[in-house]
Amino acid sequence: MEIMLTDLQNQDLNKFTLTDEVFGTAFNEPLVHQIVTAYLAGNRSGTKAQKGWSDVRGGGKKPWRQKGTGRARAGSIRSPLWRGGAKTFPASPRDYSQKVNKKMYRGAMRSILSELARQNILKVIESIKVESHKTKDIVKQFAKLDVQNGVLIICDNIDENLYLATRNLSHVEVIDVQEMDPVVLLKYRTVIATVPAIQQIEEWLK
Repeated sequence: MEIMLTDLQNQDLNKFTLTDEVFGTAFNEPLVHQIVTAYLAGNRSGTKAQKGWSDVRGGGKKPWRQKGTGRARAGSIRSPLWRGGAKTFPASPRDYSQKVNKKMYRGAMRSILSELARQNILKVIESIKVESHKTKDIVKQFAKLDVQNGVLIICDNIDENLYLATRNLSHVEVIDVQEMDPVVLLKYRTVIATVPAIQQIEEWLK
């Protein structure tokens, strides 16, 4: 697949060839859905916990005798009906992660990247650097690239000024290739990747 290599003045320099093995695959929606669901499930903490009958403290003695008091029968002050008592069906810590093998994960990543390239969401650029750490400098470069909200920048090596200039922009995220995942690729309207980053991606997903 060929894509136009864009510079900061939003002019087409020449054609940049993307490997069809990575950026030319068909979009497999069921696979992408499964991988995204598994990825989100793996991020759940699963630490919610409540106390059951065996966890609460106290309640070993019957509060009052069974009959003759005029009150309802009670066997423990830690009954689920009482304030401070146990839970009938308590929540317990659990692991929400789902098993995903490497072949499926890489296949989903290739499918997502190919669709981004087909829909012209993926833009390839030689490099992206800012002269200083000021946010206004990177905003000017976004204006030249004709992108505004929802921008993901994928670099081979994150420049310190680029990181500092974009960290105050809620709609912009800068990552390297190692931080790339299915959810972050689908989250933004525009994905900007440098040529070295594209080469690393192709080497990883071939």
